[in-house]
Amino acid sequence: MIAEQRRKFEQDYLRIRRAEGRGSDEQEHYLALPFRDLSGNLSAQWAMRGRTWKYFESRILKRIARWRVLDILDLGAGCGWMSYRLALAGHRVSAVDVLTDGREGLGAARHYLEHASFARFNADFDHLPFAGARFDLAVFNASLHYSSDYARTLTEVKRCLRAAGRIVILDSPVYRLREHGEMMRRERRREFLAKYGTESDHIGSIEYLDLESIAALRGLGIEWRIHKPWYGIRWHSRPFKAWWTRARPPSRFWILEGTIA
Repeated sequence: MIAEQRRKFEQDYLRIRRAEGRGSDEQEHYLALPFRDLSGNLSAQWAMRGRTWKYFESRILKRIARWRVLDILDLGAGCGWMSYRLALAGHRVSAVDVLTDGREGLGAARHYLEHASFARFNADFDHLPFAGARFDLAVFNASLHYSSDYARTLTEVKRCLRAAGRIVILDSPVYRLREHGEMMRRERRREFLAKYGTESDHIGSIEYLDLESIAALRGLGIEWRIHKPWYGIRWHSRPFKAWWTRARPPSRFWILEGTIA
């Protein structure tokens, strides 16, 4: 990421996140994530993140680990809540994020470090500060959609993984058709411009996945499996509601599990 692009992205990102009511000065807020949002500002979003975590932990992480201690990359770690949960489970974790902010970035990890230990690295996805074949698992923590080039990003992450390593993509929006993702991008830009005075588009992030782009990722030497967690009847009825009202089809939050071939 070019330095000027990164600076503008960080400024806009943090300003928007503050306006949304994210973060806290209280340790209890961070220790409760992702199961409860003690601020009450984003409870529905964190409820979904909690369900994603439970599915990932019970159906993917435990199967991959098979009682082993794993070396894990938490990519887009933010405040470090997932690194904390992974460390509590006994794994060796490296948290990576471009932000070092004390509420939304790696600086907020101080709230966890007296309870569990994990390493922190200020870096972007495409330039990871690690030797090759160091990790067993890389998890994109609601973050792959910030990449501007999925093939480049995943190739760099693949370099850091051991043979038969895994990549898991969590909480990135998925659309069946690219045109629906592009509609979302345009809507999001208009909304951000109206609310915050910026389109928040300084790094050219793709912002979504679609079935076509997922199929293209198979050419990277990664075999992909799609998981479809249950988020409740209201969430899963959204496509029908959109069809009935002739609205844009909503995103899915599928989990993608990739195995290095």
